[in-house]
Amino acid sequence: MKSPAFDYIRADSPQHAFELLAKHGDDARVIAGGQTLLATLNMRLSQPALLVDIAGFDAWRGIAVQGGLLRIGALARHSEVESSPLVARHAPLLAQAAPHIAHRAIRNLGTFGGALAYADPAAEWPACVLALDATLVIASAKGERRVAAADFFQGLYTTAMQPGELLMACEIPLIADGERQHFSELSRRQGDYAVAGLAARAKVSGSTLRDVRLAFLSLGDRPIRARAAEAALQGGTLDDARLAQADAALRAELDPFDDLTHSAAAKKQLAATLMRRAVAALLQR
Repeated sequence: MKSPAFDYIRADSPQHAFELLAKHGDDARVIAGGQTLLATLNMRLSQPALLVDIAGFDAWRGIAVQGGLLRIGALARHSEVESSPLVARHAPLLAQAAPHIAHRAIRNLGTFGGALAYADPAAEWPACVLALDATLVIASAKGERRVAAADFFQGLYTTAMQPGELLMACEIPLIADGERQHFSELSRRQGDYAVAGLAARAKVSGSTLRDVRLAFLSLGDRPIRARAAEAALQGGTLDDARLAQADAALRAELDPFDDLTHSAAAKKQLAATLMRRAVAALLQR
C-alpha cells in the first residue's frame, strides 16, 4: 500500500518543531529515523496531515558521560548505541540488546528516542531502560522535565509524554562496582519481534545477588518489572530451592496474553527459562 498524502516540514530548531506541533495538533506527527512511522503510513494505520522532521537537531544526538550518568541523545541511531565504547563500558545491557533489534539496515536509520517514545511493548530499549532505572528527558516549549522509566511507559504505545512534547535524551546510571548485566530474548527468527525477552541486572557477590532488576518485554502492554521474582532472588545462596521459589513467583505475577503462535502458558514457560538463563549468566565469572 501507499501512504496517504501529507505535507512535510523539516524543523530547523526545537522551538520551530514546538511551534508546528502547537499549530497543527493531532494532525502532525514527528519523524526522525522513520523506521516505524513510515510503515504505519504505508499501511494507513496513521494518516497525519503533516510530518515534522526533527532529524537535524544535532544537539539531540551523541552519547556522553555527564554528571555521573550515561546520556544518550534521542536522535542517536540504534547502530551508534550498538557500537559505542561508552555504552559497552557503562551500560553493557544496551550493547547486548542492540543486535536483537530488527536488521542492520533498520538499526542504521532508527533512533534510540524514537523506539522509546513509540513504546512498543515488544521493543528492546524500553525494557532495558526500565531495568537500568533510567530517566527520560522530555522537552517542550516550556522547558525540560524528567520522568523515571518506571513512570514513563503507561500502556500499549502510551507514555507519560504530553501533546507538544518531544523526547530529548535518556540518562542512565553508570554500571556500579560488582554489578553485572545480561540481555536475552527468544524469537522465531533473527530480526523478528521477540516472543519473550529479558533485560536483567544485579550486584553479584559470590553466589548471591542483590539489587536485582528483571524487566521483561513482549509479555504485556508495556515492559514489565517482575518484582516478586526479583525479591525471591535477593540475598542468600541461589540454590535449586531458591530458583524454584523465584520460578513460582514469576509465573504467578506474569499475565501474558495468547497470540496466534503462543499461548499465555507457553510465554510463562519462556519467561521462566529466560530468568534461569539470566541468573546463570549473572553468576558466571
